[in-house]
Amino acid sequence: QVQLVESGGGLVQAGGSLRLSCAASGRPISTFAMGWFRQAPGKERECVAATSWSGAYTYYLDSVKGRFTISKDSAKNMLYLQMNSLKPEDTAVYYCALSTYYSGNVYYTDGDRYDFWGRGTQVTVSS
Repeated sequence: QVQLVESGGGLVQAGGSLRLSCAASGRPISTFAMGWFRQAPGKERECVAATSWSGAYTYYLDSVKGRFTISKDSAKNMLYLQMNSLKPEDTAVYYCALSTYYSGNVYYTDGDRYDFWGRGTQVTVSS
């Protein structure tokens, strides 16, 4: 079993920054792909960023490219999402997820590929 706990969310003005953290426990994350998802009220969950198990390959939703950065610190068993130049449309609950599925050194953007999820952290960006 893996437990994931997100932190770092909050209220920020447009143009501001937040750094989300995801603390993993139960198993080392070094060999697992991980991702950040978000869900806004009335909208479907979407993958914001994902990383392969090694961190060599990353994915970003088009709307966050150049603004968000995903990073994985296997030594600390932590996943991060640095969010800069935040926009009101980034407002959502953000979830950390881990995948035990293995098909190579790849990332996954389909939530169905992920086995473990955190409870989420609210990010609210005011205009």
